[in-house]
Amino acid sequence: MKKNILPICFCIFLFIASCKSDRKEISPTKQTAHAADSVIIDCNYTIEEALKGTKAPQKTINKLTLIDVKYYSMDGKIHQGQILTNQLIANELKEIFEFILKEKFPVAQVIPIVKYNWNDELSMIANNTYSFCYRNIGYSKHAKGMAIDINPFQNPMRWKKEYSFRKDVPEGAIYNPEVPGTFTPEHAVVQKFNAMGFKWGRDFKRNDDDHHFEKR
Repeated sequence: MKKNILPICFCIFLFIASCKSDRKEISPTKQTAHAADSVIIDCNYTIEEALKGTKAPQKTINKLTLIDVKYYSMDGKIHQGQILTNQLIANELKEIFEFILKEKFPVAQVIPIVKYNWNDELSMIANNTYSFCYRNIGYSKHAKGMAIDINPFQNPMRWKKEYSFRKDVPEGAIYNPEVPGTFTPEHAVVQKFNAMGFKWGRDFKRNDDDHHFEKR
């Protein structure tokens, strides 16, 4: 009987070692899946859905692309949204949003404006971040997807003194640089936009359009 104990023990040892080895192989896969599940999806449009109802001509539409971006939202959790934008600045916006994510700068939401029936006012009231909207085509860079608005409620458009008879937008928004998600001239995200050649709306002559960045 004693002669049979050694082979049996050796077999048990090999079985246990094999099980431990299997657990080590599947562990990273489980962790990756869990990390992916933790991202909150704010929207998941196809480009056809993101363009539905636009009045833009086909030559403008042909220059657009739809990109996914991740960001910390106001709830402190990582969200994923989408930006419908011009192909010329798509990679730059991806880089900027990677920087925004790294800095943990809070962004309320990033959803193509089709959700708000192409209405900029409704989008601002919802504190929405977006790029392309075929409006004010004579001067707005949004009409070609060459601009982006970020957190309009933290960064409202405020008219300068000589235009104070006009209303600031969005209605009810108050600029307070102490509030998370607000831009200031020295803010790292503003500096990132500047370094990549974007013009900030704070530099406009008639108003301080703090949520607006554009590329010529």
